[in-house]
Amino acid sequence: MQSVFQLALLVPVTLLGLFWLILALRYEEKFKEITETIDEKEYQMSELFYIGFQMMEMIRYNFQSDRARKKIKLMSEVYGKQYAEYNYYVLVGGQITYTFTAAAFILPLALLLNSPMWVFVGVLLSGLSAWYIHENFKGKLGARRERLLLDFPKALSKLTLLVNSGMMLREAWKLTANQGEGILFQEMQKTSMQMDNGMYETAAYHEFGERCGVKEIRKFASMMIQGIEKGSADLTIFLKDMSEEMWTEKKNTLKQKGEQANAQLLVPTVLIFLGILMMIIAPVLTGI
Repeated sequence: MQSVFQLALLVPVTLLGLFWLILALRYEEKFKEITETIDEKEYQMSELFYIGFQMMEMIRYNFQSDRARKKIKLMSEVYGKQYAEYNYYVLVGGQITYTFTAAAFILPLALLLNSPMWVFVGVLLSGLSAWYIHENFKGKLGARRERLLLDFPKALSKLTLLVNSGMMLREAWKLTANQGEGILFQEMQKTSMQMDNGMYETAAYHEFGERCGVKEIRKFASMMIQGIEKGSADLTIFLKDMSEEMWTEKKNTLKQKGEQANAQLLVPTVLIFLGILMMIIAPVLTGI
């Protein structure tokens, strides 16, 4: 005999499952060109993302909202301005697909098992699915910004040395960019190419700061622009002061990382100690 819980859940769960099935059977070809371009290593089950893409069309998802524009701007730091909107589209489609698919498969299980607990599990997994994609991108963004900051003092020192020796800022920038490796130096090289292709120096530095997205580098780019407008004397002093400041900050960051690593190593050590302690105590307790 069916319970009140099962009767209440029967209609919405059936409709949910049918809706998922219709989307899965009908819209695969429509979005095939997009799903085939998605990196499978980055997104699991990306071949099903067309479900989320179609739902975005149905609800008329607004890509021009403040929230969307802010996220797209963050996306441009990791993927570049050219591919930021595409990657945001994939991310949102993935979140909707994961959430909807988890609900469509787990809620029927709750119905069959007559278990309200599985409703909670379904809602939880749906939320975690969307959270996973968000956190995955957040981790990539954080790792990129961290690498930029770690390379920044080195690049700044080279640039400061060259400018103080009398070299023009533009030439010093190009030389510094070509003498290093890593994301920061790649961004500097891109800025150098933009200036070679006719972009105004101040505009190129501004775009450099926006691409990097780190507040320290944005401040650096802003002061570079002011230095160009006001004169080289102020710029030389600023570069020297900021170079010293960033080296100090890098030392503090590395120190904090070392402390965090020690704290993380402490956890398995404590667990091993507790395990050994239980092995010693267990025979004694058994003997008693």
